[in-house]
Amino acid sequence: MRVLTGIQPSGDLHIGNYFGSIKQMVDAQKDNDTFAFIANYHAMTSVKDGARLTELTMQSATDFLALGIDPEKSTFWVQSDVKEVLELYWVLSSFTPMGLLERAHSYKDKTAKGIAANHSLFSYPVLMAADILLYSPDIIPVGKDQIQHVEIARDIAQKFNNEYGEIFKLPEFKIEESVATVPGIDGQKMSKSYNNTVNIFGEEKKQLKTIKKIVTENVPMEAPKEYENCNVYNMAKLFLNEDECKELQERYKRGGEGHGHFKLYLHDVIWEYFRPYREKREYYAAHQDEVREILQAGAAKAKGVALPMIEQIRSCTGIAY
Repeated sequence: MRVLTGIQPSGDLHIGNYFGSIKQMVDAQKDNDTFAFIANYHAMTSVKDGARLTELTMQSATDFLALGIDPEKSTFWVQSDVKEVLELYWVLSSFTPMGLLERAHSYKDKTAKGIAANHSLFSYPVLMAADILLYSPDIIPVGKDQIQHVEIARDIAQKFNNEYGEIFKLPEFKIEESVATVPGIDGQKMSKSYNNTVNIFGEEKKQLKTIKKIVTENVPMEAPKEYENCNVYNMAKLFLNEDECKELQERYKRGGEGHGHFKLYLHDVIWEYFRPYREKREYYAAHQDEVREILQAGAAKAKGVALPMIEQIRSCTGIAY
């Protein structure tokens, strides 16, 4: 089974990225044909500084490898190193109704948050469809907010297939219900766009400062606390097993501790969880040429899959002559 995912290099990775996508991909490597790419074309919707985008792309590659993407088990590359995706993007645009894009939640949410509207932001789902359909995956691990993009890719593929035959495989999305939406420090979905993230890598003091900003109810220290809707608890449970969750729940119910205590506990849990990943990241940060070689090898493997598909597309659409 082929599994595919991609993440934009638009800034520091946060725990929403990890649980929403990266961890699923790392786990999938064990038994699947996995494809993972750094979506630098997509990042251009928010990153306009070219030097900064280059820096972020290498940072993301380093982070992905540190967090467990294994180039021996996965095809791992940078989106722009396989230019065929842009050709397919244009072809698919001819099969994409305007209404389909106008209904896209992501576009409406981002413009509502003040992000400038432009064509790349509007047509983002078409490029994502090209990312998916070019490599014929079976499964796309996504967060709940990305389900619609997979559905759009399927809709576009069906329109194309109705015209030219069964060219594209229709992928299925997969979400882990327990991490379908990772909460940010304000209780909304964790996202760099909302400035509410807890980053994976960085200084310990800075991470603690961020965690202390998590929005919680104002409850006297001696009183029992509600854990179900507590942003601190809902973040902590991502890292805990069943017994550890029950133990934390009991601490909430007993009272005698304030939310500040639970925030300190959350910091300790997160910091310890990512300790081995930080050590691995230090290695790759000091060996950037090795990272580039891994990406180039991955792009060659991805291109080996993309070229036969794009040649078929060119033939059936009449682009080839």
